[in-house]
Amino acid sequence: MATQALFPTLVYTGRLRGRGWQALNARLLRECRQLRADDSAGRRWSARNYPGGYTSYGSANRMHRLSPTFAALARALDARVARFARTLAFDLTGRDLVMTDCWVNIMGRGAAHGVHLHPLSTISGTYYVATPPRSAALKLEDPRLERYMAAPPRLAGTRRARSPWVQVAARTGGVVLFESWLRHEVPANAAAAERVSISFNYSWF
Repeated sequence: MATQALFPTLVYTGRLRGRGWQALNARLLRECRQLRADDSAGRRWSARNYPGGYTSYGSANRMHRLSPTFAALARALDARVARFARTLAFDLTGRDLVMTDCWVNIMGRGAAHGVHLHPLSTISGTYYVATPPRSAALKLEDPRLERYMAAPPRLAGTRRARSPWVQVAARTGGVVLFESWLRHEVPANAAAAERVSISFNYSWF
């Protein structure tokens, strides 16, 4: 009997490399924290929508257009996103896949981000600026989960490719890319220090 794997969900994981990435990361960390200090509207939005954390999603969500440091990060991500798009076999003839949104997330202990997706985007992702020990992972949901109906649970220890949920560890300098329709969440952060990340969207329209 032949078994085929059809309709795979592809996720890219990697790390920034090369000369200067640590200096860039240090500048990003300073600017993330300074943005929080300056962004009173973002702090108010976060108090209502992001208990225990701060995000500039509701106030400053195009940081790559506002800061040369974030623009440098965007340039470092562009090539990775282009390679991922080729792996996904996207036909982008006559179109540009460009970063449309870029925002800061700072999670204190206990902060969580509920399950969601990124509408009106093509590829989404996260760059990890600071991930102290016990930082919460990124949890990805099998997009077929709501259609499983009468399927039994998976065996303990089953392969990641067959698990209904997969957690991708958060590591400083790490990059995760996925198609924007893929639902995901960040469980409660157990780290004593703050977990800092930069999320972003790319689109072709």
